Amino acid sequence: QVQLQESGPGLVKPSQTLSLTCAVSGGSITTGDYYWNWIRQSPGKGLEWIGYIRSSGTTKYRESLRTRTSISRDTDLNQFTLHLNSVTPDDTAVYYCTRNFGSWGQGTQVTVSA
Repeated sequence: QVQLQESGPGLVKPSQTLSLTCAVSGGSITTGDYYWNWIRQSPGKGLEWIGYIRSSGTTKYRESLRTRTSISRDTDLNQFTLHLNSVTPDDTAVYYCTRNFGSWGQGTQVTVSA
C-alpha cells in the first residue's frame, strides 16, 4: 500500500520560495500511470488543486498559480517536491500530496508571515 508523507517549513516569509517534499513509500513514482498531485486548503476554503507530476515526468499546474509553481522529483529518493515562488499570506494553507486523489499524505501546515 502506497504511503505519502509531506515535509517542509511550517513558516515562510512573504516573497520567499516555499518548498515542500512528498516522500513516497510502497510504490515507485515512476511506474504505472499515476498523477502525483499537490493540493492545499486555506482557512475557511475548499481544497485547491495546485499541480501534478505524472509517473512519466510530465507536469501541469493550476493556471492561476502557473507562473509561481514548479514540481520536480528525485527518482532515487522516490519523492517529489513543490516549489511555490513569491509567496504571500494568501498562500497560507494546509498542503497535501496525493496519488490520483486516492492515497493522501497527512498534510502539513504552512504559514506565510513576516
